[in-house]
Amino acid sequence: MDHYQTIKGELQQYADKEKAAFLPKFFKAGPDGYGAGDVFIGVTVPNQRKVAKKYYQQLPLDVVEQLLHEPVHEYRLTSLFMLVYKYEKLKTDAEKKAIVDLYLANTAYINNWDLVDSSADKILGAYLLDRKKNILYEFAESSDLWQQRMAVIATFHFIKQNRYDDTLKIAVILLPHRHDLIHKAVGWMLREIGNRDFAVEFNFLKQHYRQMPRTMLRYAIEKFPEDLRQQFLKGLV
Repeated sequence: MDHYQTIKGELQQYADKEKAAFLPKFFKAGPDGYGAGDVFIGVTVPNQRKVAKKYYQQLPLDVVEQLLHEPVHEYRLTSLFMLVYKYEKLKTDAEKKAIVDLYLANTAYINNWDLVDSSADKILGAYLLDRKKNILYEFAESSDLWQQRMAVIATFHFIKQNRYDDTLKIAVILLPHRHDLIHKAVGWMLREIGNRDFAVEFNFLKQHYRQMPRTMLRYAIEKFPEDLRQQFLKGLV
């Protein structure tokens, strides 16, 4: 049996019917949900990581890409874990670019929030740290929900390096967005900025909080002192 079938077989051994019945509700995979049509077999994230760590070094990129094209959600997430592990071990720009190119060519399959959040900052963000970031702005301006989430989540890598400008610029682009998955992602990234530099987040919020969706604001101010949090919520800042 080849590695591809072996990986699928190992993931299937961890499958849990009860979890498989619950996950479509959690990830809104019903007909009208943001994850409509997604298929789950009920494998936990730790078990997916275990399989990914076992095989990522020996699995060629084209086979990882094949796994990313699978309809089963856990197969796709496992493939993204493999791409992240591969990327983190690579030394040359050419090797890293190959993974980034694969990632960008397959955004249609990175189509739920956990798939984006487990990979965008670790691959796109890491690669773009000292490069032109045009693609993130293209994604932010696109009409694709998952590319828009990628745009802001990728900047988490920049935030960890105390570079906040791109996060703030993309946050402004996404302020009028109507989906709560974007509200949550932007609020989360603003909160991460505040964890490192309170003044940067405070000044941004003071300028923009009245135009923010409520969920975005709540996520952004979650760690604020309660009295200041209430001032923002009541529009008194």
